[in-house]
Amino acid sequence: MSQNVIVFQGVPGAYSHLACRHAKPDMDAVACRTFRDAFAAVKNGEAHLAMIPIENSVAGRVADIHHLLPDSGLHIVGEHYERVNHHLLGVRGSVISDLTHVHSHVHALPQCQDLIHELGIEAVVHVDTAGAAAEIAEKGDKTQAAIASSLAGEIYGLDTLRASIEDAEHNTTRFVIMSREADVPPADTPASEVVTSFVFRVRNVPAALYKAMGGFATNGINMTKLESYVDGDFIAAQFYADVEGHPEHPALKFALEELAFFTHEVTMLGTYRTHAFRKRVNGS
Repeated sequence: MSQNVIVFQGVPGAYSHLACRHAKPDMDAVACRTFRDAFAAVKNGEAHLAMIPIENSVAGRVADIHHLLPDSGLHIVGEHYERVNHHLLGVRGSVISDLTHVHSHVHALPQCQDLIHELGIEAVVHVDTAGAAAEIAEKGDKTQAAIASSLAGEIYGLDTLRASIEDAEHNTTRFVIMSREADVPPADTPASEVVTSFVFRVRNVPAALYKAMGGFATNGINMTKLESYVDGDFIAAQFYADVEGHPEHPALKFALEELAFFTHEVTMLGTYRTHAFRKRVNGS
C-alpha cells in the first residue's frame, strides 16, 4: 500500500485537492476520475486515504455519496471542513472589463450570482471548477474566465481577477477521510470529541423512525445529522446519521442496540475525532 498517497475525485486544482493539501500536507494528493475510482484506489492499496466531500453549507449534500459509502468497504477515519473561497480567474494579462463569459461547476455559478450579475457576463456550466480553469487556460481567450480555487489558478497559470467572490461568507464543504483500516479513538475519549457515523434502513412498520430514534433521546445522545434517501425502487427509506460519542460509551451502546431492534440493518461507517471547525461552531 502506498502510505503517502491520498486520493480525491476531480482534476488537479479542485477544492477536494485543496482539502487534501490543508488536511494532509505531507501526503501526495492524486486525482481520480470518479468517486468509485477513489474508493477503489484505497481498497486496492494504491492509496492510503481518500478525501470525499459529503455536503456543502450552500449546495447541500453531494449527489450519490450516501449510496456509495455503505458499499465502499472503507472506514471513515476523520473529517475535514474546507472554507470555499471562489476566485475569478482569467488568462494572463486579461482584465475584468474584457470578460463576456464565466465558466464553472453548476453549484459554483449560483454561489457567485452577485458578481455575475454585477459584471453582466454569461455563465457557462462545466463538469467541475478546476476543469473549467484548465480549459480557459488552454484556449487563452481573454474574454473567458473561470470560477475556481486559487490552487487551480496556480496550477493552470491563470490570474486572479477578483478573490473571495462567493455570495455567502459561510460557504463551507465537509469532507470525510476514508481508509481501508479503521482508526477508532480510545473508548475513554469524551463524547463531545468523537463522531460516530452510520447508515440504517427502518422496518416497514408505523412510526418505525420515531421508535428507532427513541433510544438516542432517552440515552442523551446528541445527533448532529440525520438525512434520508431512498433506494433505487423508491420503497425503502434509508438514513445517514452522525452522533456524538463512541460505540463503547454505555449511552451510545444502548442507543445503538435499540436502533437495531427497529431496523433491517445498521452499517457502521466509522468512529473518529471531531474536526476543530465543529468545535468552533459549537462555541467550545
